[in-house]
Parts: sequence; structure tokens; C-alpha cells
Amino acid sequence: MAIHPCLPLLLMHIVLAPHAFASPSPVQDPELVVQEVNESIFNASRRNLGFLSCGTGNPIDDCWRCDPNWEKNRQRLADCAIGFGKHAIGGRDGKIYVVTDPGDDNPVNPKLGTLRHAVIQNEPLWIVFARDMVIRLKEELIMNSFKTIDGRGASVHIAGGPCITIQFVTNIIIHGLNIHDCKQGGNAYVRDSPDHYGWRTVSDGDGVSIFGGSHIWVDHCSLSNCRDGLIDAIRGATAITLSNNYLTHHNKVMLLGHSDSYTQDKNMQITIAFNHFGEGLVQRMPRCRHGYFHVVNNDYTHWEMYAVGGSAAPTINSQGNRFVAPDDAFNKEVTKHEDAPQSEWKHWNWRSEGDLMVNGAFFTASGAGASSSYAKASSLGARPSSVVGSITASAGTLGCKKGKRC
Repeated sequence: MAIHPCLPLLLMHIVLAPHAFASPSPVQDPELVVQEVNESIFNASRRNLGFLSCGTGNPIDDCWRCDPNWEKNRQRLADCAIGFGKHAIGGRDGKIYVVTDPGDDNPVNPKLGTLRHAVIQNEPLWIVFARDMVIRLKEELIMNSFKTIDGRGASVHIAGGPCITIQFVTNIIIHGLNIHDCKQGGNAYVRDSPDHYGWRTVSDGDGVSIFGGSHIWVDHCSLSNCRDGLIDAIRGATAITLSNNYLTHHNKVMLLGHSDSYTQDKNMQITIAFNHFGEGLVQRMPRCRHGYFHVVNNDYTHWEMYAVGGSAAPTINSQGNRFVAPDDAFNKEVTKHEDAPQSEWKHWNWRSEGDLMVNGAFFTASGAGASSSYAKASSLGARPSSVVGSITASAGTLGCKKGKRC
């Protein structure tokens, strides 16, 4: 039987394409997640074949950016998630909420039309913006479950005050925001739902703080210059995808895992994919503890100390990334095994597979090296590192215009 010449290409896109899910599932045992990822390779829906004509090789973007009517089909974005956060549906099944007021005068009794009023509601909501806005929050923006903040079609900056907190909630999508110059908040009352507000102690000053949350997707955001981390995930947070983000001008970029002693993070699973780690970054891209981390097809063009590190025996699966080392001869190592002697960290499962090392960059692998050791840290098929530049070229916020492909 003759094989159509396009069939291998079609099969490749089927494997890499994201899938829609009818409803969110609870956080699963990592072994079950692995089984589901493997099964999904063979059960891709036929609708994904329609995106091949606009394919860029970035499976998330190829799912929705080809549609000139994206603005009328905003909630379809929720079906495009991949990786460990692929079940994050956000506000897909709810109404559209239009933010018309950039103010944040009263964190306990927020006004209708403000971002804070939108994110605290109990029902699912897909939150969009009426126009370009700079939102300077008075206190942390504490989100309720089943919310999407969708900045497409406007230039939306959350800056100059406390920023986003995702604490013990589920199904959150953050897309298309500029998040920068975040400050500490706290020692104040803040509302987190229509029927509850509480006293908040001093916050860290993260761009996005994920505290015990699950089914979370942060995509196409531009983050820089916050007091603590740009994105931190701690205290049992899991089922997270961080994708297509552009991160710049910051010291401690991502902390994934609360502390060496907080063993509840052993089931943490996070995908870091298609991000551009750019100018002015120093370290922690990410810094991992305990759990399972798939670092795949990212572009690392700048670091001063190291790129990927961790402690407390995390499993780090680095695949298809491009690592461009700094000119400083003493900082060309991609990795940093922290807070343990070599006799201990040599048993941690860290591997580099298909990564492109540039300007003398090198990755210090450790552990057994068997592929089975990385099953729980595998969440999607890696593209070749040679295409990383093209599939991360649009990392960060996008200049989407109504009626045109984004």
C-alpha cells in the first residue's frame, strides 16, 4: 500500500497537538499522568489536522493563532494547553467579563468593572479588557477558581504594586499580560470571594505566586523586574504549564518547590516550554525542589550565574533547549546542584537530551540515566533544538488585532 508523502508530517503534528478536555480532572498520581500522556499520542482529535496549513511548529500557537476570528472565539484558547497544565480550562465554560476600570481603590469591596471584582467571583469567567490599561494593584490580586485573564487585543500591564496570587484554587489561565515591577503587599484585608475577605500578611512581591494551586497555565506573558520571583510555585502546587513567556531583567527568576524540608512537593509536576529567558537574567530558570520538571524547547540567551538548578533531589528532564552561555569563563555551566555534596547529588536524576550548547555551555548530568527514570517528568514531545529560535520568536505578549491572525 502506498503511503501519502504528507502522512509522516501529519502524524508528527498529531503527536504534538494539544487536546480539548470536556471537564477538568482532579490532580492525579504522577504515574497516571504519564499513562495519559502516552495514550494521548494515539488519541489526538481530528480537528487538529486543520491547523497544519498555518503551522509554525509551536503546538500551542498553531492551535489558535491561525484563526482570524480569534477575538470571537476567545475561549477556544483553553483547548490549546499542553504539558502538565493541559487540563487548565480557566473560565472556558463561563461568561465573558469585560474589565473597563483599571482602578483598585478598595481591595475589600472592589468596584464592578475592575480586574479585582472579576477574579474573585465564584462562577467561571473569561476576563478581557476594553482597552489598553496599566493596573497598579493596592494589594495582591487573589484569584478564585475557574478564571482566565486574557490580555489579547489590548496592552495590559500589571505593574508598580503587588501582583497575582493563585492560592489553593484550581483551573487558572493567565494569558497575554505584561507583569513587571511587582512590589510587596500585605498587612491589609483583601477580598478573595464575594462572601469572604481576610487579613493578609506581607507578600513576597512575586509576579505570579502559585501557592498550593493546581491545573494552572501561564502563557504568552512578559515578566520582568519583580521584588522576589517572576513566577514561583510552592506548597503542593502542581499540574502547571509555563509556556511562551518572555522573561527579562531579574535575579531569581523561577522557584518551583517551597523548601528542602517541604516534602509535599514530591508530587509537583511542571512543564516549562517554549519560553525565552532573555537579557538581564541571573539565575533560577528554574530552581527546582523534590518534584518532576520538564524543561523543553526553551531559548536561554542570557544568564549570569546558572540557568537550571535545584536541591532536594528533583527530577529534571531537559530536552531540545538552546543554551547560550555568557562570555564569562566561570559561568558557562547550565546547571547548579545546590545544598548537597556531590556524593549526594550524583544520584539526582538530571538529564540533557538533544539540547544545543552554544558558546561553551555545558550541562552536568546526574543520576541513573535510564529513560524510565524520567517518565514522570515527560509531558510532551520535544522538537529539535535547531528550531527553538523560530518556535520561541513570539514569546511574550502578542500584538493581536481583531479580524486578523494573531
